[in-house]
This record gives sequence, structure tokens and C-alpha cells, in this order.
Amino acid sequence: MHVTGTAPQPAPAPSEDLTVPVGDPREATGGTDAHGCGSRHARRFGLPVATALVMGNIIGGGIFLLPASIAPYGTVSLVAFAVLTVGAIALALVFGRLAARDPRTGGPYVYAREAFGDFAGFLAAWSYWITTWVSNAALAVAAVGYLGVLVPLGGHRWTVCLAALALQWLPALANFAGTRYVGAVQLVSTVLKFVPLLLVAVGGLFFFDPSRLGPFNASGHSAIGAVSASAALLLFSYLGVESAAVSAGDVRDARRNVGRATVIGTAGAALVYLLGTLSVFGTVAHEKLVTSTAPFSDAVNAMFGGGWGGTAVALAALVSMTGCLNGWTLLSAQTPYAAAKDGLFPAAFARRRRGVPTVGVAVTVVLSSLLTVYNYLSGSAKVFDVLVLVTTFTATVPYLLAAAAQIFHLVSGRGASVDRARLVRDSVITAVAAAFSIWLMAGAGYAAVYQGVLFLFAGVIVYAVMAARRQAKPTETTEAASRTQ
Repeated sequence: MHVTGTAPQPAPAPSEDLTVPVGDPREATGGTDAHGCGSRHARRFGLPVATALVMGNIIGGGIFLLPASIAPYGTVSLVAFAVLTVGAIALALVFGRLAARDPRTGGPYVYAREAFGDFAGFLAAWSYWITTWVSNAALAVAAVGYLGVLVPLGGHRWTVCLAALALQWLPALANFAGTRYVGAVQLVSTVLKFVPLLLVAVGGLFFFDPSRLGPFNASGHSAIGAVSASAALLLFSYLGVESAAVSAGDVRDARRNVGRATVIGTAGAALVYLLGTLSVFGTVAHEKLVTSTAPFSDAVNAMFGGGWGGTAVALAALVSMTGCLNGWTLLSAQTPYAAAKDGLFPAAFARRRRGVPTVGVAVTVVLSSLLTVYNYLSGSAKVFDVLVLVTTFTATVPYLLAAAAQIFHLVSGRGASVDRARLVRDSVITAVAAAFSIWLMAGAGYAAVYQGVLFLFAGVIVYAVMAARRQAKPTETTEAASRTQ
């Protein structure tokens, strides 16, 4: 974490082996948190768990529901998936380079603040925080669709809403137990989720029927417009590419492992995504896929007949989404924690217990629960799509700021590049990541940008209050000192 202060902090020297955040109360040998709890509950992640965190947060509710969400656009959405994959890998490489420079918890917040100062850092933290708790609500909505395959929910709004709330609070309880348990749940759920994904992604190719694909462009708009619109929905499926960077303070040998975990996790998720979506499109008839609430279950049922396969996939998908909620709940508290240590978020967000910022977890799950209730009571038939598009906008703000921070380091000569070839390569990758973020922001649509901007501007008021309080503290300290003389 940053040392508390108003000026941006310089990155640690490359020779330092800084595996914990600056100012983090857990020491390298003790592993204790601010409340004196030992390392029995707070444990740093190695490369396998860090990779599982990335893949687990990327491959969550998105892949299990989005084939149905993008089906109305037609198979042109597969083109969007390919373009999106290039942009996601570019972002992964940018995060890896930034984490190698500055391996502190907070991810985009740390990079934006170090490069551009407090206000940019706050905007990154605020936007990312909004993304996490809105994403949790969207994931819970997606998970309920698969829960309905296993347990009859009756279709009543209150029943479905209560189920979505339960799916959010169970991972929150796991987070309160400590980072040790968060990592264990994440690793197990990541392994389990690959069973249905590989079954459909690989097995579905043997049952592929081109007649089920439907029209290439079913949106009624231009091909470019359809690609942009479907990519805005698909971005939700790649949220989590920054997971290892955000939790860098909890990753062993963060300078090396964060970048490796980010690239490996993103590339692996991309391969599963592309094959899985293609297989669903080729096994489930287009007119049925458009209205499906559990497309992977429908794909397995179409492949093998009957309902047993779909039930098994629904169970695995539910486990997967619960694991994803588990990881996102941890991430939702990490960025506010980093900002709170710098005085940019309320101090309560900096409290940790068993390695977890418990106040951040609690506030996040309450806000996502309120958003879930609101969306179900509003009677919207496209709750998942609405939430996904809002997170598309709010996620691109910290992504763009991170890309801008890398551009700043490259242009100013503060980057880690050692030769011209590497400089050119890093510049091209960063330019792709920046252009990709802007394109996605535009593709989110007017309604999502409108709602996202309202969320973003509300944060400006919070920043004004926190900035005023930080400036008042030195004055109060000086006055108190003068009174004692």
C-alpha cells in the first residue's frame, strides 16, 4: 500500500523484493494483521492460486450466461469475442508490466495515483469499486438462472431475489473467515468449473451443426455497430484480468508472479471462452438460445439428450459462479483498502481482520444486495444485461487510467524498457489496450454511460470531502502543538 500522504509515492527500486504493500501491518515473517491475528488465516498466494484468482474471476457468471445474451446479435458476436480477446491480452500485458514496477495492493488505483496524483487515483479506485459490487449483483442474477435448473424457484420475483441475495452473502462469509479460506475456495471452484466448460467447449465440437448458428448479423444494425454492442456485453466476461494486480500485496514474489498469473490466466480463459461460445452456438438452436437462462445446460442436453447432463452442468456452473463471487468479494475490498490507507477513502475501509478488509467486504455486499433488490423490483426483463453494461463503463475508467499510466512511464523514460525493440513492443501493446478501453466505453451505449457517469460523478463529492479532511489534519496538528508550548 502507499504510505499515507497527498503526494504520489515513487515506485520501489527494482532491486527490492517487496512482496507486501508498503505500510501493510503484516510483516514478511509474522504475517499478522492490524488486529494481531496470526498468519493462520492470512496467507500470501503463490503463482497457482494467483492464476486461479485471475481465471476464477474471469471465468465466472459471464461465460455461463453470455452466450444467450449475445445470441440476438448473431454470429457476428464471435468476431467481437476475437477482437475482445486481443484487447484483454493487451490489458493483461500492461497490468503485468505495471505490477513489475509497483507490486502493491490496489492495481489500477496504485498505478494511476503514482503517475497522475490523488484525484486520478481516486477516480480509478472509485470506478473499480463500483464495478466490483455491481458485478457481484450481476453474477448473482446469472447464478440464479442455473439454480433454477436444480431447485424450482417458482418464477416469483421475491423468491428469485432472495436466492440471489443468498448467493452473495455466502461468499462474503467465506471472506470474513480470512484470505487463507478465500484462496482455497478459489482454487477448488476454478478446477470444478472446467469440467462443464471443457465438456461443452471440446465435446460440443463433435455435435456442431452449422444450421443452428442463425444469421450472421441479427441485430438490424451495421456489422461494426453489432460488433461494438456485443463486445460491450462480452467485456463483462473478461472482467477480472486485473485480479492478481489488485491483490498484489497478497501474492508471493509479486514482481514476477503477478504478470505471469495475469497473462496465463487471461490466455487460458480466452481459449475456453472462444471454444465454449462457438460450441453453444452450434449445438443450441438460435431461436432457443436467445431466450435461454442456462445455455450451457441446454447445450449438454442437446448433445446427449435428456436432462441429466444439463443438471450436472447447472451444478458445476453454480459452484463456479459462487467461487467467482468469492474472488470478486475479496477484490471489492482491496482497492478501497489501498485508497483508505492513503486517506482517499474513509478510514474504516483500511481495517483488516485475518488478512481481509472486513469493512470493505461488508459495505460491498450490502450495496450489491440493495442493487439486486432494486433491479428485481423494477420489473426489468433484462436485469443481467443492464448490470453488465453499467460495469462495462465503470471498468473501462480504471483500465484506461492504467493504460495511460503505462504510456506516461514509457514517454517519460520511467518505464522498465531496456532497449528500442522492447520500447516499441510495449508502446504498441499499451496503445492497443488504451484504444480498446475507449472503444468499449463507446460500445456500452448511451444508457450505460449515463448511469455510469452518475455513479462516477457522485464520487467527486466524496473526494472533495476526503481531500478537505486531509488538508485539515495538518492544521489541527499544528494548532495542538502550539497550544502545548
